[in-house]
Amino acid sequence: MKNIGRAFAYIYALAGLLAAAPVALADTLLVGNKGEDTVSFIDLASGNERARVATGKAPHEIAVSPNGKQAAVAAYGGTTLDIFDVSTARLTRRIDLSPNAAPHGIVWLRDGRIALAAEKSRSIVLVDPRRGTLQSIATEQAGTHMIAASPDQRFGYVANVGAGTISVIDLRRAEKIRDITVGGNPEGLAVTPDGRELWVGDNSAPRVRIVDLASDRTIETLATEPVAIRVAISPDGRTAVTSNIGAGTLSVFDVASRKLLRTFTVSGARDAVQVTATFTRDGRHVLVAETGRGTIAEVDLASGQVLRRLAVGKGGDGIGIAP
Repeated sequence: MKNIGRAFAYIYALAGLLAAAPVALADTLLVGNKGEDTVSFIDLASGNERARVATGKAPHEIAVSPNGKQAAVAAYGGTTLDIFDVSTARLTRRIDLSPNAAPHGIVWLRDGRIALAAEKSRSIVLVDPRRGTLQSIATEQAGTHMIAASPDQRFGYVANVGAGTISVIDLRRAEKIRDITVGGNPEGLAVTPDGRELWVGDNSAPRVRIVDLASDRTIETLATEPVAIRVAISPDGRTAVTSNIGAGTLSVFDVASRKLLRTFTVSGARDAVQVTATFTRDGRHVLVAETGRGTIAEVDLASGQVLRRLAVGKGGDGIGIAP
């Protein structure tokens, strides 16, 4: 009887430990639904939308805080930045960026600030969401639209679609350093993890340019299918993909050799309006926004197979992934 009693005591103790143990949570996918002024919160493990919350006008790009607890959503149709708590899907703060207008590209820096590209005001905005303060940096370039940060986050690289240039911003000193002329209509861009190269899509032709950041020269131009509106580089730095809006495909490149490895059909049609492409945190899959269909396609990088499509709101475009 004593042994039986000890066994039950052990079982109850073990059950208590398991109940008290932290539960591993799945990644949360956030999608800005620019056609209905909302953001979707989706559990990536199940694919279920757990919340859809109102935002500022025409939410486009999304950035997740370094600790994964908050997300920032830029309202491209206005002058505001929304801060959400990821776990509760609640709006915690709305920051007025005026006179900076049409905020789009966005990066949440490790020092806690948020950097945005504001198209209509031709400016970069550095926001401290903890204090609600901001600094404006003029690019003086037409179509200031997307932004990417160097791995050490010293510099920001800004695609100016109308000017055919990339503005280089010193993020620590909050000042513009120079403009790199690339030509065409640069929009999608990504920095390699070693900080040496900037891959830039061109909306004026089916190609992606590779810029050497030590010399500011375009060192290679690679053909894609029409047209590479977004560029993403895998977490390990080995693979680059372009989301080709006109063809509804992904072009997959080896970063080291700069060779096209393969082309995958995702949406397969221009009217799907295939835009944003983002790697999952493990680098095995690519999430692709089919903005015209209100879906996010999850693509297996090894096979090119579309594993599933996740339903989001009208005009789902900008993507963020919170751990």
